[in-house]
Amino acid sequence: MFTGLVETTGRVLELEARGDQARLTLDIPFASELQLGESVANNGCCLTVVARSETSASFDVLTQTLKVTSLGDLLPGHKVNLERALRAGDRLGGHFVQGHIDDTGVIETLDPYGQDHLLEVRLPEALAGLCIDKGSLAIDGISLTIAEMEGTLARFWIIPHTMEKTNLSTRAAGQRVNLEADVLAKHVAKLMQR
Repeated sequence: MFTGLVETTGRVLELEARGDQARLTLDIPFASELQLGESVANNGCCLTVVARSETSASFDVLTQTLKVTSLGDLLPGHKVNLERALRAGDRLGGHFVQGHIDDTGVIETLDPYGQDHLLEVRLPEALAGLCIDKGSLAIDGISLTIAEMEGTLARFWIIPHTMEKTNLSTRAAGQRVNLEADVLAKHVAKLMQR
């Protein structure tokens, strides 16, 4: 379980193809604190530490994960949002994020607007149905509040702190991002289908 409050960013060292799977190796500021088997959200996707050094950590990325996330798009030097799992007793400042990516969306707009930035992301139709104005959506693991939904377009206002501390500062229109809808919305939708 995560909160969507990005702890720091890491830098991709390698995404090594291993058949249909891959091994992702990142330069991580807190690598020396990680334990093998620990969960870390990488751009919102919960991955398990399988190897580490004092400055880096590696994660095996399954075929299914490569299919439903944007992790396969990563190249050496790319910035990745990182968050360690929530500890019991920690403050929950974002929203409940499982690290289970539902799908990807595409950035349509990421432009400065005064001191802030306007971010617009085109969502898959099924995922857009789980989103509401002022609801939560995790974009690359960042807990964001949807300012407005317009069909399948989700609009967000990004404060300077978020731009500075996450990978949004390196993102541009046309790029894919990982999406995780609010877990409560998913449960309600499932119950309503019955």
